[in-house]
Amino acid sequence: MLNYWRESSPRRKRLLTIVAAFVLSFAVTVSGVLTPLSQNEAQDLSHDLEQTQVDLENTTLLSGSLFIFRNNFIITMIMFVPLAGPFFSVYVMHNTGVVIAAESVAASTHPSPLLVLLLLFLFPFAWLEFLAYSLAFSESIWLMWRLIKRRGAEELVNALIMLLACLGILLAAAIIEMAFILALV
Repeated sequence: MLNYWRESSPRRKRLLTIVAAFVLSFAVTVSGVLTPLSQNEAQDLSHDLEQTQVDLENTTLLSGSLFIFRNNFIITMIMFVPLAGPFFSVYVMHNTGVVIAAESVAASTHPSPLLVLLLLFLFPFAWLEFLAYSLAFSESIWLMWRLIKRRGAEELVNALIMLLACLGILLAAAIIEMAFILALV
């Protein structure tokens, strides 16, 4: 495996890092989904999410999309920070899983939290958000590595490209997610 890494092109290394970040993000989210919650904990988390959903249902496509985008983009910006970004990423992804679990526990039908997570991936915005988070997560690692190697300035162009990619991906994801929310109202 180490030889494969050494022999890989820089582009392939980046792609492998992004894929690894995606897999790790999904695994951490699953760990959050599998976190046992009491009914009270689930109700509290679910109530907060329901309030946000109600607020979004009473807004326009543009303002709701901007709200979702702003929230996800701030999270993504923090994920870019070398050293702290990967830890923050794990924290956010785990908490995302916990919120999904809370929604499942609080629902009257009590669907499996793992099934709810998997069903989220039927929607394109879930894939897009995880992709953007994976780009930020992996770029944070690359930035950290380049800083250690004293080549941080060289990495800034790649970081800017990834940041712009995340911006576009998250904007598209927010519009799609808000359109789904409004379609269900």
